[in-house]
Amino acid sequence: MPADRTLDRLRAAADVVRTAGEHDTVAGVPARYVAAPRDTGQAAALLRAAAALDLAVAFRGGGTKQDWGSPPRRLDLILDTTALTGVVEHAAGDLITVVRAGTRLDELPATLAGAGQQLALDAPLPGGTVGGAVATNTSGPRRMLYGTVRDLLIGVTLVRADGVVAHAGGKVVKNVAGYDLGKLVTGAYGTLGLITECAFRLHPLPATVAYVSRAVDDLAEAGRLAGTVRAAQLVPTALEVDAPAGGPATVTVLLEGTPAGVTARAAAARRLLGADATAADQPPDGWARCPWRDGDVGLKLTAALSGVPRLLSEARAAADRQNLPLALRGSAGVGVLYAGLPGASDPERVAGLVDALRATTAAVGGHTVVLTAPAPVRDRVDLWGPVHGLELMRRVKQRFDPDARLAPGRFVGGI
Repeated sequence: MPADRTLDRLRAAADVVRTAGEHDTVAGVPARYVAAPRDTGQAAALLRAAAALDLAVAFRGGGTKQDWGSPPRRLDLILDTTALTGVVEHAAGDLITVVRAGTRLDELPATLAGAGQQLALDAPLPGGTVGGAVATNTSGPRRMLYGTVRDLLIGVTLVRADGVVAHAGGKVVKNVAGYDLGKLVTGAYGTLGLITECAFRLHPLPATVAYVSRAVDDLAEAGRLAGTVRAAQLVPTALEVDAPAGGPATVTVLLEGTPAGVTARAAAARRLLGADATAADQPPDGWARCPWRDGDVGLKLTAALSGVPRLLSEARAAADRQNLPLALRGSAGVGVLYAGLPGASDPERVAGLVDALRATTAAVGGHTVVLTAPAPVRDRVDLWGPVHGLELMRRVKQRFDPDARLAPGRFVGGI
C-alpha cells in the first residue's frame, strides 16, 4: 500500500491523527482524517499543517450537533476536541472560570458546586460540550435571567485557520485586531477558527428553586398565561412552554432565591397560572431539551415577546394544515421556541410548513431557521432563510479564513 504523505505530514505536526472511520462525518460528508489535539499548541500545529496542505477542516466536540447547519462543500480533516477537557482555572472570588472547549456541559455543575457556584448554561442535548455551545450559540431556559452563552462568555482562546493563536477578553486586556472575538465566534459554527478555551462569568447557586406548572389544552391559552407571568413582578429565572404533538401545552415558571422568597413567589405564580397549577422542586420531563430526536427535523423560531402567543397558535395551525405532528418547546419568556418534526416527514410538506412559519415569525419580529434535518429535507428547504448583514459576515469570514477552508459552506449564505 502506498504511503499516505498527507497523513505523515499531519502526524509530524502532532502525533494525534488517524485515518477517518465510517462514522467520522459532518452533516453526511465523510472526512479523510481525524485529529484529537491535547492542548492549544497541538491544535495550532495541526491547523498550520492543514493550511500548508490546503485541507478543509471542521471541528467536533461531543458530536451532538454534527448534523446542524449545511453540509460542508468539502472535508478533509476533523479536529476533535474531546481531549481538550477540564477546568483550567476557577477564580471563585471573582466568579470566573476558564474551561477547555471539549469539556462536557453536564460535568461542570459538580465541579463548580463545591464553591456554591454555577455556569448558568443548559445542555439541550446530552453530551454537548462547552465549545459546541459557543459555536452554535445554544442557550436554554435560564437565559431569561442569566443571559445567553454570548452574554456569559467573557474570554476566548481561538486558533485561526493559519494556526495563529488569538486570545481575547477575560484577563487579557488587549483584544485582537479590534474585534470582539468572543461575540464573533459565538454562533459562527466553527467557520472562523477553533475555540480551545472559554472564560465564563459564573453565578451563585440558588438556595431554593421551584418549578410552577400548569397544563392547558389550547396553545393560545398557554401564550396568554406566559404573557400574564411576564407582566407580573415574579422575576422568574425561566418561563417555558412545552407542547408535544397531539398533547396539552404546559407552562412552567422557574423561580430561584431564598426559601422564604421562593415560597412567596411560587404562591403568586400559582395564583397567576390558575387553580390547576402545581409546584415542584424538580424540573418537568423534557426541561431544557430539544423537542426532537436524532434524525428528526429541528427548527428554531423567534419572535418579539408580544408575538409569542400568536407564534404558538399559528405554528400549530400551520402544521395541522400540512398534516404534520409538530412538537413545540422553548422560552416563552424571551421569545425563542424550538420545534420538532419526525425525520420521515414528507419533504414537500415540511417545505410548506417552513414557508408558513417564516411568514409568521417575520410578522412577529423574528426568524425561522432549520437547525437540523435529514438529507431529503435539507435538499428541499433553505435552512437559514433571509439573513440581514450577510455581506458583512462574508467580509469577516474573508478576514479570518481567506482560503475558506474552515467548515466551508456550513454557515449561512454558504460561508
